[in-house]
Amino acid sequence: MPFTARPSPSAPAPERARDPARRAGLGSMLLALALIAAPGLRASAASLDEIKARGTMIVATEDSYKPFEYVENGTPMGLDHALLAVLRKDVPFKIEQQIIPWSGLLAGVAAGKYDVALTAAVITPDRIKNLDFTMPIAEATQYYAVRANETRIKGVADLAGRTVGVQAGGASYAALTDLTQTLAKTGAKLGTVVQYPSFPEAYQDLVNGRLDYVINGVVNLASLVREQPSRFRMGEAVGASTYAAWAVAKGNAALLDDLDGFMRKVRADGTLYALQEKWLGTTFKAMPDMPTK
Repeated sequence: MPFTARPSPSAPAPERARDPARRAGLGSMLLALALIAAPGLRASAASLDEIKARGTMIVATEDSYKPFEYVENGTPMGLDHALLAVLRKDVPFKIEQQIIPWSGLLAGVAAGKYDVALTAAVITPDRIKNLDFTMPIAEATQYYAVRANETRIKGVADLAGRTVGVQAGGASYAALTDLTQTLAKTGAKLGTVVQYPSFPEAYQDLVNGRLDYVINGVVNLASLVREQPSRFRMGEAVGASTYAAWAVAKGNAALLDDLDGFMRKVRADGTLYALQEKWLGTTFKAMPDMPTK
């Protein structure tokens, strides 16, 4: 199925990504979009019956979130794309896939623009206000990463006062709350926070010395370090244990149940764990087996 890569109209020019004030402003705007989706907008989300009637389900996946979703030489790759290929064979309708920047993905599902966020979205308290999540597809506890030759940072306590890169409106941004509380226990404070539309830009700024560390999910950072051990080193967890899952608009119960039926099937027959091993390099067999509403 052809995919559509769309530039985000809200994405800043590259030079703005290094301006903490501008990036913080963008982050607040993106969080607001995801959190204030009005009930009227959510009502426009298509139900499972409506999807079956029109014969098409519209799913949105991210364009740069390795190893879950990314595009390499024009080909969609990663765990979510592999699961999507299995899902296409399991449903009685067509699936239209849109590959888009992260910034508008969850808000688009909450507003009914897309039927499913077929992405490894981390389940957070803020997100479940406007979205319902399937049972998890992977663990997504947030860790920090530093340059491979970094000698000043040996643990979480050493992050105090240093410049951190996170994804605007993402789980890494949400993890700053836990990190702030952890540092406060010793009288320390969080340093400057720089937000990015996607992680590759943050990683590049880390290499260039504009950042001291980057926060991302354990799977993503493990993949990064495995591929580039001479450039990056993974540190410790900075937040509580969390999980990643697909999402639908709040209250879209029948669609959620249908997707969870698929998740139960790929767990039971081992497909999910085989794909986790292939794309993530590990398996997570002890994940919760209930959706998050």
